[in-house]
Amino acid sequence: MKTWNSVKELVEAASAPADEAARAEAHRHWASLAHPLGSLGLLETMLEDAAALTGSAHLNFDKRVVLLLCADNGVVAQGVTQTGPEVTAAVARGFAAGESPVCRMAAAARCAVVPVDMGILNFPGVPGVLDRRVGNGTGDITRGPAMTRAQAQQAILTGAALAAEQAAAGVSLLATGEMGIGNTTTSAAVACTLLGRPAEDFVGRGAGLSDAGLARKREAVRRALEVNRPDPADPLDVLAKVGGFDLAGLCGVFLGGAACRVPVLADGLISTVAALCAVRLCPGASKAVFASHVSAEPAGHAVLDALGKQPLITAGMRLGEGTGAVASIPLWDMARAVYAESYSFETCGVEAYQPQGKGE
Repeated sequence: MKTWNSVKELVEAASAPADEAARAEAHRHWASLAHPLGSLGLLETMLEDAAALTGSAHLNFDKRVVLLLCADNGVVAQGVTQTGPEVTAAVARGFAAGESPVCRMAAAARCAVVPVDMGILNFPGVPGVLDRRVGNGTGDITRGPAMTRAQAQQAILTGAALAAEQAAAGVSLLATGEMGIGNTTTSAAVACTLLGRPAEDFVGRGAGLSDAGLARKREAVRRALEVNRPDPADPLDVLAKVGGFDLAGLCGVFLGGAACRVPVLADGLISTVAALCAVRLCPGASKAVFASHVSAEPAGHAVLDALGKQPLITAGMRLGEGTGAVASIPLWDMARAVYAESYSFETCGVEAYQPQGKGE
């Protein structure tokens, strides 16, 4: 299994360029199949991107896992959520029991579920939840940093190690998910910093806040940015000051996926913000980031635009837990079924389509 002793070492490993020869081979294969050129849209280009990442046009995604990174956030003390931090632990237990929405969706998608405790508040641990604790929840970002810089680095390396463990076990498709009451607040704060936008643009209702709750949440993000002054040019600083253990861990999963050449499916707001942190740390990590859906949270489109990624699904989803990422897996299966099993122009006796200019 690949391991990294520092974030710098991880970034170097994740920086390896995509294999453009494999991408071109996959493109030629699509063009040989009996269908109008490019007519499956993103289903075609995502497999070409996967070929470039993995270094092979012979694609197989039979073994897939969703990593669910769970952690608590001190900012819930500011009344930014409907529920308290005890819900994070309750849902983590639901993950372990296979009873949560993502677990049922994952079963339908033939995807294994791996819950991970990155820092659930006062969590004693339960069978079925991996213990990778960085701390006992984060600090209240309206009063100071969420964590130390060293903890942010630890969380990133922990996430990368999780990705490497799965790759070493033969997993060929990683989905990302999370659970942490208050993490749409931390994600909005990170997104505001990285994209230079005010809280009013990116802070949404999360799990269904009232108008008063939304006002408190926006004020919490404004205060967090004023108090901590995170440096947008330093993603580690941003994660440490206004992020969370789940966000930093997911950032590491994307970096680890890039280093191990395994496609990583981004989920909604929290996951895509983590992916943006990974890409700001290492532009080469973008090759491993695959968008599943666009979150209904206000920052959803803007973060995907910043990543230069197009979502497979636009369904107004905002549940989290990796549900959007898992929901996209059957589309990967369908794309691969056509790619690997559909007849070609040659075998069906039809003259192949030729690329033509718009005026032809």
